[in-house]
Amino acid sequence: MQIAVTFRHMEASDAIRAYIEEKLARIKKYIDEPIDAQAVVGVSKKIRHSVEVTLQAKGILIKGSEETNDMYAAVDAVVDKIERQVKRYKEKIKRHKPVSGRERQVQKTILAAESFEEGQETPIVIRQANFPIKPMSVEEAAMQMDLLEKMFLVFTDDQSEEINVIYRRSDGNFGLIVPQSS
Repeated sequence: MQIAVTFRHMEASDAIRAYIEEKLARIKKYIDEPIDAQAVVGVSKKIRHSVEVTLQAKGILIKGSEETNDMYAAVDAVVDKIERQVKRYKEKIKRHKPVSGRERQVQKTILAAESFEEGQETPIVIRQANFPIKPMSVEEAAMQMDLLEKMFLVFTDDQSEEINVIYRRSDGNFGLIVPQSS
């Protein structure tokens, strides 16, 4: 986990920096991916201590801020807020169970590129796999794709029961392919 701590309107303190790093280490048990954290610590009017934390992992951006009269209490409160948000995100993905009987089976086939270049009539199959497509919403599919660190995900829309494809665009956003019945 990469943690950057910025101090505003106060002297840099190694004790506060170490405390923030220790508290943010609790988040690592929820997210396996590389995590970048930015903490901004400041004092205003000599009595208000504020802490803002921005946590960024692959596809996840979580922000939290807190302002109290005690710096350590503010750090504790903001880390608790962020931990609740990460738990909620993970639970939302775990909680979605597809309705049995609505799953579809899809077959994935990987072909050798050389078989197309050499002008063969039938392409060479390298690998083939069958897997179920689970019904889910577009938001759940995007979260699932982030968690699995995939470039695209084939899923069944839980509303229309049509097969859709969500993919990551080169600009970092998501694209959605929805079949159109004619």
